[in-house]
Amino acid sequence: MLMEDNLPSSHASTDDGASSSVRSWLAVGAVAVGAFAFVTTEFLPVGLLPRVAADLGVLPGTAGLMVTVPGVIAAISAPGLMLVAGRMDRRRVFLLLTALLLASNLISAMAPDFLVMLVGRALLGAALGGFWTLATAASGRLVRPKDAARAMATILTGVTCATVIGVPLGTFIASFASWRASFMATGVLVAVALVAQFFFVPSLPSNAALRLHDLVTLLRRPHPRKSMLMVALVFGAHFSSYTYITPFLLRNASLSMPTITWLLLGFGIIGFVSNFAVSSTVTRNLKISLGVMVSLLMVALVSLPLLQHSSIGVTALVLAWGVSFGALPLCFSIWIQRATPDSPEAGSALFVSIIQVAIALGSLVGGMVVDHVGISADLLLGSSLALLGLAVLLSFGRGGQGATVAGGAAEAVSHVNSKPESKLTGKPVSEPTATTVACPACTD
Repeated sequence: MLMEDNLPSSHASTDDGASSSVRSWLAVGAVAVGAFAFVTTEFLPVGLLPRVAADLGVLPGTAGLMVTVPGVIAAISAPGLMLVAGRMDRRRVFLLLTALLLASNLISAMAPDFLVMLVGRALLGAALGGFWTLATAASGRLVRPKDAARAMATILTGVTCATVIGVPLGTFIASFASWRASFMATGVLVAVALVAQFFFVPSLPSNAALRLHDLVTLLRRPHPRKSMLMVALVFGAHFSSYTYITPFLLRNASLSMPTITWLLLGFGIIGFVSNFAVSSTVTRNLKISLGVMVSLLMVALVSLPLLQHSSIGVTALVLAWGVSFGALPLCFSIWIQRATPDSPEAGSALFVSIIQVAIALGSLVGGMVVDHVGISADLLLGSSLALLGLAVLLSFGRGGQGATVAGGAAEAVSHVNSKPESKLTGKPVSEPTATTVACPACTD
């Protein structure tokens, strides 16, 4: 497991108050650039769906497989890669996964037919799950303990920036060049990320390998299990709808492609602002923050079909959707960290896997609904999933998360003081860090 006692010597220190070095932050930045590249590549088809479908001769719902296929494979690779990697230096794994991402973009850019396109997207899925598991679990290892939360936020900023800049920029490039040029440009970005990781990410040895038993044991706990269900429902709500937002805006709302490009850019920008705005309150009011954002997502999705003939109404709802989803990844990341305080790498692997399952199933089912019923029905499906996710959140009850997580964290701290064996790793549990235990704030 990637615990604090596995830190490389250059970062391990008993002086938790010391500031992280410039090189440490360059390493975090290199991983953030990688996150930017991965997210841009994963969701680039969202803005290119009509063009790719027309050029490769498939229906829009079928073209949605460009999102479904990598999601399915990433759901398997998230825990699978960590099991196979064993104690391999995590730096080498980072480089290997980013190289696979580069190959994915090149194949997609040159795909002569839809089958080859799916091969390229499958390579993305193979790299995607492992990268996110590493990025979330290793963020605190790149810096001093006191900077661990900031490092996580910086890496997640790469995700938000991809939504703000990457996906809209890809759509913009396609508007005056072609969708193939968009994939090629993303490949250049991936090459930059690969070089940055090669020079700045330090050796990250793992002294304990993740085991399948760790994942099974974690899922036997009621709180993590219910938390993963909530994540699946909410992310499924988003991606079953967002994957087909461009066809909806083009056909149902009758917006032009340039207008859609600017609207998606606005979606990303407001999500970026939302991410930073909620970061100042989420640790104190986590459950409330989650409830508000999931409710906003649900309202936006159910209202879009009702206001589809109003350009002002559609614009307002898409931006409200951006506010919601800009904050949700950070909220859920903190929630899962608190739900798995003594098993961060196992929790991270399951979290990433569940998200990818939600992306895959959401885009797949959404595509079927789009092709056989209509895009408006797909948005209603998304709002229904969001409602179910909200119901799961409310089922924790007032203080439910705090009581459960605080108990789990206290158990982990007790293990640290007495140095018994962890239930998950079979090894002494190391001292908890800011990224794994946050009991004082677990009161919502």
